[in-house]
Amino acid sequence: MAVRLMTACALLLLGAVAMRAGPAPAQEADEAYSATVKVDATADSAAAARETARIDGQRRALAAVIERLSGASEPAKPPKLDDKAITDMVASFEVANERMSAVRYVADYTFHFRPSKVRRLVRVVETPPAENGSKSPPEKSPGDKSPADIGGKSPAEGASKPTVESGNRPVVVLPVYRDGSNLVLWDDPNAWRMAWSQRPAGSGPGRLVLPLGDAGDLAAIDAEKAGSGRPEALTAIAQRNSGSEAVVALATARRQDDKLAGLDVTIKRYRSGHLVDTQASSFEANPAESEADLLKRAAESTAAEIESGAKRNAGARSDQPASLAVTVPITNLGEWVQVRDRLASVSSIRKIDLLSLSRQEARIEVKYVGSQDQLKSSLAEVNLDLGGGDPVWRIQSSGAASAR
Repeated sequence: MAVRLMTACALLLLGAVAMRAGPAPAQEADEAYSATVKVDATADSAAAARETARIDGQRRALAAVIERLSGASEPAKPPKLDDKAITDMVASFEVANERMSAVRYVADYTFHFRPSKVRRLVRVVETPPAENGSKSPPEKSPGDKSPADIGGKSPAEGASKPTVESGNRPVVVLPVYRDGSNLVLWDDPNAWRMAWSQRPAGSGPGRLVLPLGDAGDLAAIDAEKAGSGRPEALTAIAQRNSGSEAVVALATARRQDDKLAGLDVTIKRYRSGHLVDTQASSFEANPAESEADLLKRAAESTAAEIESGAKRNAGARSDQPASLAVTVPITNLGEWVQVRDRLASVSSIRKIDLLSLSRQEARIEVKYVGSQDQLKSSLAEVNLDLGGGDPVWRIQSSGAASAR
């Protein structure tokens, strides 16, 4: 009976999609007029997030189809269309890899557009205005309203190609909570993760994403792996959520007479599974403040610190020259050659001057462009760790840094 009910619901859902999109003639089922995009939206409810994701997805998919059909070296700028006009151009759509929480919706959408409508739209896009003898736009039949006459936001405005990785990748946050002997991430109760889930979705460089905690996320990482900084697990969870970095926000509860008196929060930022930054802060409970309010206040403050650091890193000048005197601990000459070759592969490093070389260490001057954080992140991508500080900086293999 349950199987029949689920089948009936699925058929009703497919029917609803077909009714909304309208009948699609066989000749319109053309891959050239289709595009697949990833959608990720947050709203007050899962239903609202799904609708927001669909509207954003169809806009970006249409922009990709127009760019593909135009065949221009420079992306064509589509006429302004409102969301209803774009929906009318959709013949059908398919949904895959659907995941959702109470407030977030993630999926892959494939939109199939009506070729007749898209062809007319592309013709309007490609036809330049009549000027100095150039080709004039095709004449419209009486009552034929051009898509250019429809008001609204451009589908390509702020959208990137679905097949090209966006430069505005999010930071994936893992709220790990230690309360006494319990260390939790996905398990309930996790009041720290609950506080993070109540935050509104961010935007722009450094926006934070909280994984849904579905079966795939659980298989990728757990509380122990996150807390110990397991590189393969951190890389997997960042990739699953399309993130540029993974941040482990470990909150340790301080209790007094079984009441939450404060939180000690450690933030560890990982890129490609390698630790690139660590910060720590403490929060004291205010008089009459509930545990939930303290956790929420700490989550807001911690999130602001992570976002601020990510934006500073994204906004740092990439052409600013700098230099750093560094010691490279080694055990033999072959090890120094390996480190030197890895340093040479880092694009931001312009020159390496060898100051001295012994059996125990190499002293070098690294000339690079960008910020020190950027250098640290770039080194992490080739399994090198930049540690220490003024006046003694140290570069060594990431494994050796972890063993110290």
